[in-house]
Amino acid sequence: MSEPAKSDFPILYSFRRCPYAMRARLAVLVSGQKVILREVVLREKPPEFLQASAKATVPVLVQQDGSVLEESLDIIDWALSKNDPAGWLDFSAEQIRLMRTLIEECDGPFKAALDAYKYADRKRRNDAIGERQKASRFLSGLDARLAENAYLFGDCFSLADGAILPFVRQFAHVDRDWFYAQDWPHLLRWLDAFLGSQRFALIMQKYPKWQTGDAVTVFGR
Repeated sequence: MSEPAKSDFPILYSFRRCPYAMRARLAVLVSGQKVILREVVLREKPPEFLQASAKATVPVLVQQDGSVLEESLDIIDWALSKNDPAGWLDFSAEQIRLMRTLIEECDGPFKAALDAYKYADRKRRNDAIGERQKASRFLSGLDARLAENAYLFGDCFSLADGAILPFVRQFAHVDRDWFYAQDWPHLLRWLDAFLGSQRFALIMQKYPKWQTGDAVTVFGR
């Protein structure tokens, strides 16, 4: 594909396995937006990416006017403000507030425990198990929610589902045998449905590392 004019689409710097980037791509896909996708290898960050964001972590969205969104939730809000055909925000103001509170818990205490569990070395095995227990309390709460409905806030996929599922996936992949042996039937059903969906397949397509001069990759629809 030939290089489009700078104003054709926003540029999304992403990394396939990053849960923050994953949920940003999911929102872009669901909203029907199109972006120029640039897959970043975090150990070899391209200069254009570093120029766009001093934070230098994915995802980063560079809009046509040059303004930059550096947080995944801001990118989700941008995408849904353009179009929300799946009804991720078709909830009451109070439900949206509760969703954002749950997402804050995911991004804060749960993600901290997940990282400590995922990246602990063998010498800190006991610490890792303790962190896994902390993270598991959050997951048990999700399972209890999902016992009542197909999704976190009812029978429709919502902002909360889209924002949290990539992190549950990351947790599950640390030790899949242990994860799938837990008594979380509703959580497992919810996660497996997402992992088996066409949307998940589309956001997880593999792209080569982007570097200056490469052909353009347009993501979305």
